Amino acid sequence: MYHSLTPPRQVKIGDAAAFAGITPRAIRHYHQIGLLPEPERGGDGRRRYGYGDMIRLLWIRRMADAGISLDDMRAAFGEAGDQALDQAPDIESVLSRLEETLAAQEAAVKRRRAAVQRLQAVGSPLGLLSEPVTDRLRHLPPGALRPSDLDALLVTERIFGPLGAVIQAGTFVVLATHPDLRAEEDRREAAEAALDDGVEPDDPRVEELAVQRCAHQMALNQAIEAAGLDADEEKIFEVHDADRTGEESAKLMSAATAITKMPYGFSPARMRCLELAGRLFGEALAAAGSADGCSPVPDTVR
Repeated sequence: MYHSLTPPRQVKIGDAAAFAGITPRAIRHYHQIGLLPEPERGGDGRRRYGYGDMIRLLWIRRMADAGISLDDMRAAFGEAGDQALDQAPDIESVLSRLEETLAAQEAAVKRRRAAVQRLQAVGSPLGLLSEPVTDRLRHLPPGALRPSDLDALLVTERIFGPLGAVIQAGTFVVLATHPDLRAEEDRREAAEAALDDGVEPDDPRVEELAVQRCAHQMALNQAIEAAGLDADEEKIFEVHDADRTGEESAKLMSAATAITKMPYGFSPARMRCLELAGRLFGEALAAAGSADGCSPVPDTVR
C-alpha cells in the first residue's frame, strides 16, 4: 500500500516557532508591534498559522540575521498590517540605512579593540585613561603610581579634559622619581587632612599650610622644568589640538559645571587653605623673582 505524508494546513504557535527557528514569545511580540498579522484562533481558542504566516516568519528571521531592525522590517513589509503575505519584502529602501548603522558599529568595535589593546599593553587601570596621559606615564615602573594618583587623574580628565590630566601627570612623574618630594607631599597631605570640621577657617594653621602648599608646588614646578616635562607638554598640546574634533570638544563638560558636581567633603578650613594656596601660587608665578617663590601671607588676605 502506498502511504503519503500529508502536511498540515495550519500549525500551532509552538510548531511555527520551531520551524522558523525562533520562540513563541518572539512571534507574540511580532503580533504586538504589527510586524506579523495575528491569525484567527481555532475552536480551541489557539492561534493557527498557515503557509503565508510561515513565509513571513522565515523572511523576518532572515532579515534579523542580516541585522535589520524590527522597525526597518515593518517599513520593508509595508505599514499596512494586512499586506499580502505572499509578497516578498521590499528591503532596498532600508539597506542604505543599515549600511550606515553597520559602519558605525564597526567603528565602535574598532575603538573598543584599540582600548583593549591599550589595556593589555599598558595595564589596568592606567590604560583606561586618555592616550596622551597614558603615554606620559607608561615609562614609570610598576607601583610607581599610587591608586590615589590614578583616581586624581581620572577626576582631572573629566573636569579639564586630557590636556589638564597631562599637566597633572607631570606632577606624578616627578613625585614618582623624587622620593624627597613624595615624602613632603605625604606630610603636607596628612597635615591638610587634619583641617577637619573642628578647625576654624581663620585658624593660623590654615595660612601656614597654604604657604607650605605653595612652596611645595613651586618645588614641583622646578623639578618638572629640570626634567624637561614642560617642553613635552607643549608638544602634546600641539598634537592634541591638531587631532581634536568638534565632536570631541562638544562632549566636554564645562569646568565650572563639573567642579560643582564632584563631591570632596572638604571642611571650610581646608577649602580656605586650598583657595589661599592657589592665590599665593599665582602671585609667585607672576613675580617669578623671589628666592623661594612664596612669601608669608599678606595681611590683605588674612
